Amino acid sequence: MRGGTVAVVGGSIAGCAFASAAARAGAERVVVFERTGGRMADRGVGLCVHDERAAELAAMGTLPAGIPTHRLTRRRWVVRDGSASPAGKLFWEQPFPFHSYHWGLLWRGLREATPASVEYRQGVTVTSVSGDGDGDGAGAGGRAELVLSGPVDAPGKLERHDLVVGADGYRSVVRDAVCPGSRPHYAGYVCWRGNFDARLLDGLGDADVWPSDAVTTVCFPGGSCVVYRIPGPDGIRVNWVLYAVPPRSGNLRLDDPTSFPPGRLTAELADGLAELLAREFPPYWARLLALTPPEDTFVQPIYDLETARTTAGRLLLAGDAATVVRPHNTSGAAKALQDAAAFESAWGAAASWDELLHAYQEARGAAGRELVALARRLGRAQVERTPDWAAMGPGEVEAWWRGQLGGASGIGGQAMAPAA
Repeated sequence: MRGGTVAVVGGSIAGCAFASAAARAGAERVVVFERTGGRMADRGVGLCVHDERAAELAAMGTLPAGIPTHRLTRRRWVVRDGSASPAGKLFWEQPFPFHSYHWGLLWRGLREATPASVEYRQGVTVTSVSGDGDGDGAGAGGRAELVLSGPVDAPGKLERHDLVVGADGYRSVVRDAVCPGSRPHYAGYVCWRGNFDARLLDGLGDADVWPSDAVTTVCFPGGSCVVYRIPGPDGIRVNWVLYAVPPRSGNLRLDDPTSFPPGRLTAELADGLAELLAREFPPYWARLLALTPPEDTFVQPIYDLETARTTAGRLLLAGDAATVVRPHNTSGAAKALQDAAAFESAWGAAASWDELLHAYQEARGAAGRELVALARRLGRAQVERTPDWAAMGPGEVEAWWRGQLGGASGIGGQAMAPAA
């Protein structure tokens, strides 16, 4: 199938990947609408991609070469046990074949790899969408409509395209049209996130406590914290994600998708984090997290969502717009890029828009739901129903981990099925 116009709502990782996929596949025109007007590359959070997923995506042309990464090989689990060790008790170590990324640098690599033919429009908000089917089933009669608002667009401006891709995240306006009433559900806990220049570690001493290729998970009753290094624009940075129930207060409204971005952390949340570190963390790791500047610390409530379908008419959902997966699974970026790879593959085999959308739904619908289910199991085991970490022996830890996987081969997402 060749030709046609594709609108991509959202210009971050999923949006750039889908725009590139549509252009390579043969779309006549591809337009990206991104509501953020500033520099998206400034987002400094870290993420990880499994080595096998990265190799697979690179071979498909979805993950560009040359994006900075940091190599990780093992995951170490520690707990405060009252011993003299400032780093706590190491009670398990497992292989962790991942590379870490800086969100902004990954986005920049994807953006720079987007074909020049793609129109990338920032500062434009899509306020609503609608989309008919193929009409006669042969590719005629169907169109999708977007209502826009932006600096150069009069409120209510209408645009029509052959296909609209919703890559607009967990607040997706496209999802509202594909699956009306679907909303992310609050999981009952949050993650504090932060990152800082790794050179600050020199002041901690204990240089051998944390090897550069290791991810460390600090465990405590009612939560856990993952700490790892990531590449940064100016050198290596330390990235951490701490999952726990937030302080209970009527001042915190977490039942609707929201966040407390860097620089806007409330005093209550900041005090709650400091108290948690002092009470539950081994001293070394408490001091390490305390190196994070307030402007690089924020809180993100944890949500999840699975949709009944990923397509409707001439509308298609991608990345977090299709499924919101708790971060424990370490699969968010890989899943978005796999969605784009599946879209491009489906396009190449399709003779009509209807065939394209059907093939994409078949390829990615169940995959998203499986990731949601796995991340829920991980969240229950590592936050909601934590075990007595310090008392667990090697066999118990292995069994505990297998129970979380529930038959999955591991975290980080699964291999894509070969194209038919």
